[in-house]
Amino acid sequence: MPKNSKVTQREHSSEHVTESVADLLAHEEPVDYKRSVLNVTGETWDKQKDGDEELDAENRPAWNSKLQYILAQIGYSVGLGNVWRFPYLCQKNGGGAYLVPYLVLLIIIGLPLFFLELAVGQRIRRGSIGVWNYICPRLGGIGYASCLVCFFVGLYYNVIIGWSIFYFFKSFQYPLPWSECPIVKNGSVAVVETECERSSATTYFWYRETLDISNSISESGGLNWKMTLCLLVAWSLVGLAMIKGIQSSGKVMYFSSLFPYVVLVCFLVRGLLLRGAVDGIMHMFTPKLDKMLDPQVWREAATQVFFALGLGFGGVIAFSSYNKQDNNCHFDATLVSFINFFTSVLATLVVFAVLGFKANIMNEKCVVENAEKILGYLNTNVLSHDLIPPHVNFSHLTAKDYNEMYRVIMTVKEGHFKELGLDACLLEDELDKSVQGTGLAFIAFTEAMTHFPASPFWSVMFFLMLINLGLGSMIGTMSGITTPIIDTFKVRKEVFTVGSCIFAFVVGLIFVQRSGNYFVTMFDDYSATLPLTVVVILENIAVAWIYGTKKFMQELTEMLGFRPYQFYYYTWKYVSPICMAVLMTASIIQLGVSPPGYSAWIREEAAEKFLFYPTWAMAILISLIILASLPLPLVFILRQFHLVSDGSNALSVTYKKGRMMKDISNLEDNDETRFILSKVPSETPSPMPTHRSYLGPGSNSPMEMSSAPNGRYGSGYLLASTPESEL
Repeated sequence: MPKNSKVTQREHSSEHVTESVADLLAHEEPVDYKRSVLNVTGETWDKQKDGDEELDAENRPAWNSKLQYILAQIGYSVGLGNVWRFPYLCQKNGGGAYLVPYLVLLIIIGLPLFFLELAVGQRIRRGSIGVWNYICPRLGGIGYASCLVCFFVGLYYNVIIGWSIFYFFKSFQYPLPWSECPIVKNGSVAVVETECERSSATTYFWYRETLDISNSISESGGLNWKMTLCLLVAWSLVGLAMIKGIQSSGKVMYFSSLFPYVVLVCFLVRGLLLRGAVDGIMHMFTPKLDKMLDPQVWREAATQVFFALGLGFGGVIAFSSYNKQDNNCHFDATLVSFINFFTSVLATLVVFAVLGFKANIMNEKCVVENAEKILGYLNTNVLSHDLIPPHVNFSHLTAKDYNEMYRVIMTVKEGHFKELGLDACLLEDELDKSVQGTGLAFIAFTEAMTHFPASPFWSVMFFLMLINLGLGSMIGTMSGITTPIIDTFKVRKEVFTVGSCIFAFVVGLIFVQRSGNYFVTMFDDYSATLPLTVVVILENIAVAWIYGTKKFMQELTEMLGFRPYQFYYYTWKYVSPICMAVLMTASIIQLGVSPPGYSAWIREEAAEKFLFYPTWAMAILISLIILASLPLPLVFILRQFHLVSDGSNALSVTYKKGRMMKDISNLEDNDETRFILSKVPSETPSPMPTHRSYLGPGSNSPMEMSSAPNGRYGSGYLLASTPESEL
């Protein structure tokens, strides 16, 4: 205490002294209310350590602008699934009717949990490990589990970017290399490649030219050097984008987040001008209302909502941790959630406009091939000319005329119709051929683009869009690893980023074998779904039931400046945990009912065949699920039985300077002395926060004061019960 303060004067004078708050604050050292900490466990104050933590908090990187942050969250949440998964689910589960359960679940599960992750990241300003250690140390395994899942997903996700890079560079030629089957020489005779002839040019290019795929997961076949090189390029791009943290990745997001929208709009305009595009869109959005009563539809909609927003990965928390404390994260959550939804709808319009065009092309091809069969039967008198309607012109045969002929022939030749080998050639059948994932991007869509005018241009644009969509998601996924590790273990950002990319590339070589696509399928199906569902349930429970929903809502009110809607209170506390528990149960049942397997490409048959995983592959599959979930019980046991420190021996207190000063300014003159000197806690504004972290083992009383003077940093507010003589 300064020597000229009135408190010091009182010790040497019998004159009555009335201290004013203003006088006291004028002679006190400046206090950083946002970082003041009270030590309540008797832990020895480590000045050096606390100085490092304070410096770390002050030097934490921040987004250059709100736009950069929003684009980063959009780039992370809007990924390849919006383009090749959502349209497939929409078609499979009732067309336009599927949008209803998806939107309902987005509002009651997706938005509240997305808001929750944004809020805890922004409030605590740490990665996933630090956040969950702070909220509930015994559930600190949540952060480590998120890092492991991010690692598994990043391994195979970057392989998909590698595939897109390969197609991107192959697009700079005309005609496109997948537009026609290759010609091979058999002695002196040139013939079409048998595997391609029995499938299609795009299918052959994907399975043979790109993947050079083996017949099963058991046949390694060695490394595919082309894909190995592309994977190296993909990891190099990710490493360069992440090398400086958000300073570098934030700038990348301006392009990687916005460019896909430019491409999607261009494709939509071009697609709507194609013949048959309206057929595809009408087929897409024709609602099949009976599907809305199917529980499987709701399960798949919930799973898509869950993964579309990137919940549980830690990327959302990592990005929001670089925000200012007063940022309106509720607005961010609502904006990003609905941009994600409308992006999915936009991508669906594009996909089915193009697939409608492709369906018309394939239907016309079917009509021509079957019309030639009918002409052959007419010339050989297998069919009578009387069966052909008089208005039918074989030189200009329409799909409507062919369908009329088909029905007549089927009626007359009912007993021998199958022997004729005629196809119905219905447009609806072509549109019902649902494709997703790599089948959509690398087979169906590429085939449609071969019929576009200036097809190389559109192919370059499409695969550049896929690269950017994947890169945006990979930056978020890698941030879910790098941010918590750097925050927790204080490693150098550049060294850790480069090291993790090199390590991931080496491990990722398993995906660029000739059997690598089967491992991609395994990781995609099993490495993330169940562990992430458990992670998000525990996140919800940690905040809503352990930390306390009311307490969390109060802190949000202080942080945001307004109280969030009561809707969030009930969804966090009741609705979301129940829905997520139902989803987890349904996922476990689905795993049990559907035997683990994969679609293998059989070269000799030039067709896909479903195969079950061998025993060793099942062991890998089960190990993935166990390993990703292992940190949850492991950390709980270690901290429950005090085998390791939980890192919560200091009680963090966050003060809002403006609010505290407002409270002081509202005191009457004769209350100032009571504010400083009162020994009755009920008469004194308590500086203790509403939140008290878990104090760790051996703490008998939460109010057991440290011997360190005046809190953890040696400055700040004193407790109301502090004796007057200590002032």
